[in-house]
Amino acid sequence: MANPPGASEPSLPASSGARPWRRVRSFVLREGRLTPAQRRALATLGPRYLLPLDRPLDPLAVFGRHAPLVLDVGFGNGEALLEQAAHEPTRDFIGVEVYRPGVGRFLRGLHERGLTNVRVYLADIVDVLDAGLLPPASLDRVQIFFPDPWPKKRHHKRRLIQPAFLDALARVLRAGGQLHIATDWDDYAAHILAVLEAHPAFRNLSPSGGAHPTARALRPETKFERRAREAGRSIWDILFERVPDAR
Repeated sequence: MANPPGASEPSLPASSGARPWRRVRSFVLREGRLTPAQRRALATLGPRYLLPLDRPLDPLAVFGRHAPLVLDVGFGNGEALLEQAAHEPTRDFIGVEVYRPGVGRFLRGLHERGLTNVRVYLADIVDVLDAGLLPPASLDRVQIFFPDPWPKKRHHKRRLIQPAFLDALARVLRAGGQLHIATDWDDYAAHILAVLEAHPAFRNLSPSGGAHPTARALRPETKFERRAREAGRSIWDILFERVPDAR
């Protein structure tokens, strides 16, 4: 079953047979205090929406249908994912987030809107992938909107988008599936593009080789995007495709 709401950080079983990889965390867990409403949401709504961490995902059993499956990595408080799930009812969504206050707020939003096409891993995406919880070639899209840019050079090793992480995504993304990443840091955008261009499992869908000209329309606005625009930073929407039979 899923982790209890009082746990400080999710714990997943060790991977059996999967190649061990990066253990440098791409986040710092400073989640603050859970509000009473968030705590109640985790306790009462968790059994309905939180996915178990001790067995692989079975999308048909979870959602009761065959539908395109989207993985949203690091959804924060879930504002944008709620909008997306509500406006794309023919798709099913798996959200992954480590911050319990954000997950608690998100579960309340799912319940209030009556959304049935979303489930959540309260865990680090690295651990979810390493434990083999997502079946091979099961995802139609992976979206990572405004991951921590870790702008200082000495912290670049903490950036989520790295070759080993892309190896893991390539295993769970179907051929022809899309990887959509948005960032407001030019330096991180250059890093993301360089790492993806060098990976044999992915192909850039942008005609220019840089940001995709229309990918912004695929997602709702996030609070990080609003802050970035207010600060005068550019928004990069990077869209790549999983190449068939690359590995």
